[in-house]
Amino acid sequence: MYIPKRFKVDDEKEIWSFLKQHTFATLVTTDKGRPVATHIPVMVKREGEEIVVSGHLAYGNRQWRTLNEEQESLIIFQGPHSYISSSWYEEQQVPTWNYQSVHVYGNVSLQTQEELIDDLKTLLHVYEHHRQHPVLWETLSPELLERELKGIVGFKLTVTDIQAAYKMSQNRNDRDYANIITQLHQETSPEAHQVAQEMKKLR
Repeated sequence: MYIPKRFKVDDEKEIWSFLKQHTFATLVTTDKGRPVATHIPVMVKREGEEIVVSGHLAYGNRQWRTLNEEQESLIIFQGPHSYISSSWYEEQQVPTWNYQSVHVYGNVSLQTQEELIDDLKTLLHVYEHHRQHPVLWETLSPELLERELKGIVGFKLTVTDIQAAYKMSQNRNDRDYANIITQLHQETSPEAHQVAQEMKKLR
């Protein structure tokens, strides 16, 4: 990913926090030279010194057949983003777009059924445990689980490289920067408000 120096993020704790917060990601691989992508929920965890990203694809999705340990795959994590009008600057300039994005590269292997089940149990717990009537692994019938498991393929990506970009108007002076935040809060888009909040953390 192209990242100008001022927008590059190297802080490991910050990147880890970002990955844990933005777990609906895009898996990108190639199939006979053509890029293919699927948007999926993923889980990020540490296994010893390594970072591992895991998820699952529908069995009918041919992309799972492109996953192999011989070729790197890419998972894109996208944070908030918003249009930035240059009318918010003191001097004439062109508009731009602010965003946060992290690209994770690594070698992928298919999960065993035991690994897949462990991940699914955790996924259900994360998103269901706080609900009044949570749908947890143990609340679902064995027949339903057996049927659903036949329709998915689990994978895990062992991270070999991470590229993180926070393009948040760091190149603007303090007055422009403050006004961008003010203007973003006046936008109707919730994502614009999120970008404003992220900008506040940086300066």
